Amino acid sequence: MFKSAYLNDLMDRVIKRNANEPEFHQAVREVLESLEPVLEKHPEYVESGVVERLVEPERIIKFRVPWVNDEGKVVINRGFRIQFNSAIGPYKGGLRFHPSVYEGIIKFLGFEQTFKNSLTGLPIGGGKGGSDFDPHGKSDAEVMRFCQSFMTELYKYIGKDEDVPAGDIGVGGREIGYLYGQYKRITGLYEGVLTGKGLTYGGSLARKEATGFGLCYFTDAMLKDAGQSFKGKRVVISGSGNVAIYANQKATELGGKVIAMSDSNGFVVDEDGIDLNAVKLIKEVRRGRIKEYVETHPKAVYTEGCSGIWNVKCDIALPCATQNEINEASAKALVANGVTAVAEGANMPSTPEAVAVFKAAKVLFAPAKASNAGGVATSALEMTQNSERLSWTFEEVDAKLKTIMENIYMNASKTAKEYGLDGDLVAGANIAGFLKVADAMYAQGLV
Repeated sequence: MFKSAYLNDLMDRVIKRNANEPEFHQAVREVLESLEPVLEKHPEYVESGVVERLVEPERIIKFRVPWVNDEGKVVINRGFRIQFNSAIGPYKGGLRFHPSVYEGIIKFLGFEQTFKNSLTGLPIGGGKGGSDFDPHGKSDAEVMRFCQSFMTELYKYIGKDEDVPAGDIGVGGREIGYLYGQYKRITGLYEGVLTGKGLTYGGSLARKEATGFGLCYFTDAMLKDAGQSFKGKRVVISGSGNVAIYANQKATELGGKVIAMSDSNGFVVDEDGIDLNAVKLIKEVRRGRIKEYVETHPKAVYTEGCSGIWNVKCDIALPCATQNEINEASAKALVANGVTAVAEGANMPSTPEAVAVFKAAKVLFAPAKASNAGGVATSALEMTQNSERLSWTFEEVDAKLKTIMENIYMNASKTAKEYGLDGDLVAGANIAGFLKVADAMYAQGLV
């Protein structure tokens, strides 16, 4: 319950209008909880309907995706693109291909993306899309046929100055290439309509590494502000995709020792430190499972079931797998084992109950919309390079990314302090992200 009758009524309406979408309800509630002191100070946001408009997507696109598998059978999936808010720029957000995808997941991700993109300081609005298609176990030819069918519908609604999708879970360089090829084939346009492209056709150096690197740059800034650092710390990272792999690399470069990683089947612990090259070989080359790690590292231990990774003793936890992977019990286990910092690399990986446990224990906590903004920030830098018909060096992009992530930390920390919530980066990030979007919406009138 909120103190404000207005917010209680608004939350009730969100739940009724978006039935059976718990992830979206969770995301909206978290933001609204942070906004109570802001709306007391700025009643104009209430009077002008800014908040009601912010929780309602500008446009929802839902379509069927027919494709033919290698056996010649027609398969039908669902496709989505939710263009949530364009107050500060064209819609920007990833495409997720995963069996769990439905409208509520995409809506929650698009809502979060609006604030995340605002925090980067770059002129990009919020959007998200995807399909319940599962690329795992599919041949390259099947993935290509699916992507071509998906883009045959999606192309009508996107463009370099309108909506610029990127990758997310299940959408990597292979999928982006097929999607971009189909967009170009249909429209005849060679433009920066997708980010995460290959380097030979408009992609940006450091994009693959960006979310993981950015997560660690944010975490490092948070640690330094508390008189700490990565040096000598035991680090546990869930997941073993792009975000997790490059969070591992950067955490190690900053002096940490990553001892555990996971995938959807289980997790591996290597007290000597995870051999990142072995993980890259398994995941990026062979597209295998993390359990294969122990075949070449006999001292390592593999355990079935991915949630058990949060029972591993560590100083720093970086959840980089999926939403709500850390529940209250997992958070209590981390705290009992002495964790001092948790930074979210995935989108909303901690439940509200878990966040409450971290706050009560005074654990440094970095919320996803702030700490995992590095990917979309670098996507926006890719858009800039495409517009200029230029390519920047890895070092140039990485330096810009580091500056952006440090600025996000400082902005969230400063905003929390301004509203009497010193140290609460969840509230600070929500408020800072909201203010930029809300001011733009207020200035533009009823749109």
